[in-house]
Amino acid sequence: MRNSYKSPLEGRYASKEMLYLFSEEKKFKTWRKLWVTLAETEHELGLNVTKEQVEELKKFSEDINYEVAEEWEKKVRHDVMAHVHAYGEQATLAMPIIHLGATSCYVGDNTDLIIMYEALEVIKKKVVNVMDKLAKFAIDYKDLPTLGFTHLQPAQLTTVGKRATLWLQDLWLDLEEINHLLEQKRLRGAKGTTGTQATFLNLFDGDYEKVKLLDQTVAEKLGYTSVYPVTGQTYTRKFDSLVLNVLSQVAQSAYKFSNDIRILQHLKEIEEPFEKNQIGSSAMAYKRNPMRTERISSLARYVICDTLNPAITASTQWFERTLDDSANKRIAVSEAFLAVDAILEIYMNVADGLVVYPKVIEKHINDELPFMATEVILMEGVKRGGDRQELHERIRVLSMEAAAEVKQNGKSNDLIERILKDNTFKMSESELKAILKPENFIGCAAMQVVDFINEVIKPILEENKALLGAEGHVRV
Repeated sequence: MRNSYKSPLEGRYASKEMLYLFSEEKKFKTWRKLWVTLAETEHELGLNVTKEQVEELKKFSEDINYEVAEEWEKKVRHDVMAHVHAYGEQATLAMPIIHLGATSCYVGDNTDLIIMYEALEVIKKKVVNVMDKLAKFAIDYKDLPTLGFTHLQPAQLTTVGKRATLWLQDLWLDLEEINHLLEQKRLRGAKGTTGTQATFLNLFDGDYEKVKLLDQTVAEKLGYTSVYPVTGQTYTRKFDSLVLNVLSQVAQSAYKFSNDIRILQHLKEIEEPFEKNQIGSSAMAYKRNPMRTERISSLARYVICDTLNPAITASTQWFERTLDDSANKRIAVSEAFLAVDAILEIYMNVADGLVVYPKVIEKHINDELPFMATEVILMEGVKRGGDRQELHERIRVLSMEAAAEVKQNGKSNDLIERILKDNTFKMSESELKAILKPENFIGCAAMQVVDFINEVIKPILEENKALLGAEGHVRV
């Protein structure tokens, strides 16, 4: 529909797999799966639920009569009961036992948890694939010297590959947090209206052991080993805040990467992929704007801000629950996942196609390296019998003169030429050039890359090799 609002996350950014997880079809099919599971377990535990009723529920579990549900919701103003009635119009034999003993949060909250866990698995897959691509890039460029920057000012040299390990390490930390959430998976279970399981206790004639068994069995049938030990009407909304904190962390990591690439593209040292027919500017045809990384930055900013929503919701839940979580939760949680999914799709695409310009990097090194090499030159001059204090003063004066030529007159850095002409240092041109090799100034960068990839990243990639092979797509 072109005459109605459509979320850009749907139309422009998120992947089909993530969009499906937060679709109505996924939600309502999961509701029916939960109703089937509840009825089946109640039958197995001896309640008045027949096998025929369970089979009828299974028969229509995938065939949702949406129009009927919509009509019922107009009448009853309650989405869960509308779908109970719609399901019952299909499974007429089972109608009396659908939702038996349950509250709306049985289907609503358990479904939300299931979807979030499945969405976290998608996020994990994409984080691992970004890590794989960055690891290859880091190894490929582990030896290529480049200017390091502190305060966005030229600093000691590093390597292009070493810088990539900084991006990679952030994602490694994010992955640990994602894994922690997935390792602690639990459902709300069958807890009743205020979490006391009073209705189920009544159904089982006071048999608490069967109440507990129902709660645990429902979870196990759905593929989960545990449930929240206690709840109000809802699972604790603290969990939503925990999830969005992790999504925010992924967004933060991607944001840092995207800013670095945008600055590097400004310096013409490294560029994001740019397609043959891509247009960078509607007016300036020559431009190659960093559209992909700018989009990462933009979406990441949204996610980081969105994290506040579930934090406030978790803070303001009154007693066993209030409904002011519902509308907020529908938007905040789903859109955070969709946005991070889009971020990672672009991140994969960029990381897999980074374009490096070694000659430009070398030129920038040559502009700054003479200043950075002054301490080494000073030490070499002392070895040749020079006076340390006198040499220090000469380097200081010559450095100021060279810097003035660069800053005031726009000339190239000629400090080395000035040192060669100064007899104080007693050094030849070949000796100075040997000192000024960029690889002499990168420290342990290359070895650090190899150690980090081999000792930290490769075991993770090997453990998750079944997830590898994904490609990032930029939708528009």
